[in-house]
Amino acid sequence: MPDPSFTTAAELASAYRSRKISPVEVTRALLDHVEARDQFIDSFLTVTSDRAMADARTAEQQFMRGEDHSPMQGIPYGLKDIIETAGIRTTGQSRSLSRHVPAQDAAVAARLAAAGGVLIGKNTTWEFAHGGAAWDVVGPPAHNPWNPEHHPAGSSSGTGAAIAAGFITTGIGTDTGGSVRMPAAACGIAGLKPTYGRISRRGIFPNSFSHDHAGPMARNSRDVAMMLQVIAGYDPADPGSADVAVPDYLAGLNGDMRGMRVGVPWDWLDEAECSEGTLAALKDALQILEGLGASIIAVKLPSLQAFSDSKKTIAMSELFSIHSKTLRETPELLGASLRYRIQCGALIRAEDYLRAMRLRTHLSGAMQAVFNTVDLIACPCAEPAGRLQKATPDGLFNKKSFTTPFNSTGNPAISVNMGFSPEGLPYSLQIAGRLFEEASVLRAADAYECAAGWLNHHPALFSEPLLDTV
Repeated sequence: MPDPSFTTAAELASAYRSRKISPVEVTRALLDHVEARDQFIDSFLTVTSDRAMADARTAEQQFMRGEDHSPMQGIPYGLKDIIETAGIRTTGQSRSLSRHVPAQDAAVAARLAAAGGVLIGKNTTWEFAHGGAAWDVVGPPAHNPWNPEHHPAGSSSGTGAAIAAGFITTGIGTDTGGSVRMPAAACGIAGLKPTYGRISRRGIFPNSFSHDHAGPMARNSRDVAMMLQVIAGYDPADPGSADVAVPDYLAGLNGDMRGMRVGVPWDWLDEAECSEGTLAALKDALQILEGLGASIIAVKLPSLQAFSDSKKTIAMSELFSIHSKTLRETPELLGASLRYRIQCGALIRAEDYLRAMRLRTHLSGAMQAVFNTVDLIACPCAEPAGRLQKATPDGLFNKKSFTTPFNSTGNPAISVNMGFSPEGLPYSLQIAGRLFEEASVLRAADAYECAAGWLNHHPALFSEPLLDTV
């Protein structure tokens, strides 16, 4: 069996059950990989070596006793450092919480622990999942494993980078405007923003109450499905949680898209001034989807600008309500970029907030109407990653995003690898679906990944195995 750094969760699960490899061997190899190479990308704030080995030994003993609790048993994962972990420092990358050690696990952390997962550590983020790349926070920003001079996007930056580098097999990020999908896009992996309410956010530092989602990230969409199976479900302690049945996400991953209608909002590509490289990669991807049996249909949606205006007005107001006390009492403990973004929320009137909420209702209605005519929507997730540099204040306002619309409407959306630019940085395909139909999104993403053939590409700096065989 190859070095476990780039072995998928599904492959590990099979190897564990056939006794070809043990969770202890895999965990030790990954911890060695992190120790030797994370210095190049800073994807971890905290490496939980002792906890990881204890989790791995427990999983190994369970397999030896013939106990099979879940698809995540023995699978290594990381958690974005806004997800609380009992007894383990959780900082949000902010000096204001540099010594914060929670007493309880967040809901997703508890579910993964109960499922027998192996926690490798807490991953780098933007400050409170919002501040942008910064050097005046708890630790340095993460770098992109494909080229460490480039960024891994955000705000689930460390989780995306760690998976792409082979440090962890799976991870959990959060997504308020694209913060699971954009790091997945930048790092050439898979990342799912589920339907709003599908995964509990209890114990996760909030960013925007009405737009926040937690979501699984992994090397491919099949592994994302495995993880979603464990963490999805109703939580009465989260006011936004939805009491909706959780289906079998793996059952439909059969490589078949026959009968599926895929809408493409071509106007969005013009509005965002999509690059020629990204447009060409998208057209190639759509041809693959057609070859798998899907019908490609042009659809008309409200402008990206309308979605952006609504989301940013609402989210900035909610961000200020969350952090105003810290801003007033200890502003020096917040990074400059986050301070600026919090202050913007103080300038928004209640009238503006309510108008933005009414616009959001209109936009969501328009989105769901389109989903009455198609099963899925496909478009790029983002352009290839640019250079890693300090976040600028205007960066909050001057970018049109392909990801934000699905936060506004709550629809599930995934980003998967769509090839590589001439500079060797990943292109990304975003596939969105109807509310609570993550299964259809995952079916299409898995079929595309298997047909496109990008899954075996890994960053050169990190792909040299630490072990010849295990």
